[in-house]
Amino acid sequence: MGLPVFSAMLAGPHLETYMRPISTLASCLFTLALTLIGCGGDSQVTIKLTDAPGDFKRAVVTISEVELLGEGENNRVILLDQAVTTDLITLANDTADLVKDATVPAGTYKELRFVITGAFIEVEEADGSTKIYASAPDYAGLPEGAQVAGELQLPSYGQSGLKVKIAEPVAVEGEQKVILVDFDVGQSFGRQAGGSGRWVMSPVIKAADITFSGSVTVTLTQGGGVSLPTQNGQQLTLANFQATLTNTGNSTETLAFTDANGDGVFEAQFNFLIPGDFSAGIVGPEGVTFTTNPTSPAPVTVGSGKQLSVAFTLSSASLR
Repeated sequence: MGLPVFSAMLAGPHLETYMRPISTLASCLFTLALTLIGCGGDSQVTIKLTDAPGDFKRAVVTISEVELLGEGENNRVILLDQAVTTDLITLANDTADLVKDATVPAGTYKELRFVITGAFIEVEEADGSTKIYASAPDYAGLPEGAQVAGELQLPSYGQSGLKVKIAEPVAVEGEQKVILVDFDVGQSFGRQAGGSGRWVMSPVIKAADITFSGSVTVTLTQGGGVSLPTQNGQQLTLANFQATLTNTGNSTETLAFTDANGDGVFEAQFNFLIPGDFSAGIVGPEGVTFTTNPTSPAPVTVGSGKQLSVAFTLSSASLR
């Protein structure tokens, strides 16, 4: 939902496990960002990776090559030719540098091409257990001792690669530009029909030529005269509620509410969003019925570089 500015860095201890050496990988977004910085007749390119969340425990991919495809004489520029392995799930509401300071000749570019040579997903089953599906039983990105339950198919992505069209072709003329690519995990993996037990990777990726990412802050306050029930001997508070943000592809990210300054306004901030239409909502504790003003979910449109806020007030709450 993933996620708007190809600017952020890989954060988190798991990156040391999944990422192979690549020049200057920093910490910070699963939206893919491309920053073009003027350098005489050429530009320097940094690609940042981010992800819209999905209902998976892990979604690990190995990207072995990244190319920028353009028009005219300079129509193919290799940005990455060293394999990078990363868990896309860790990039929800965060970013990662996939390519750092690659030199790109002036010109017009319209596509990115990713060569994906391996992957695995860990999926929660109905009974709460998890199963791993991998592109190969000996895929190098698997954690030590992992038991592979079935196959994850990657249709030709290791040979012909995956092409991602940029919404509007980007002209590289020395000025700074940012292209955001959002890899939507929730829509990119699906079970193969027919009961074979296989999963298939069919990436859903959006790219846009933008300058800044957007963000949405969802707030929740307790209305006057509204009291929260006691559940299992514990007094519920607004901290027991959660904020959600859903994109047009129906992928939802959920964040906990916090009240850092103790003013009674609980907040959850969704960062690095590709401009577009979303719906912000509230999720209550299990077994609690509630209403809000405005009604949840509420629509919100994110523009480039915009920082928006959606304020909900809890108007009633009771046990079912």
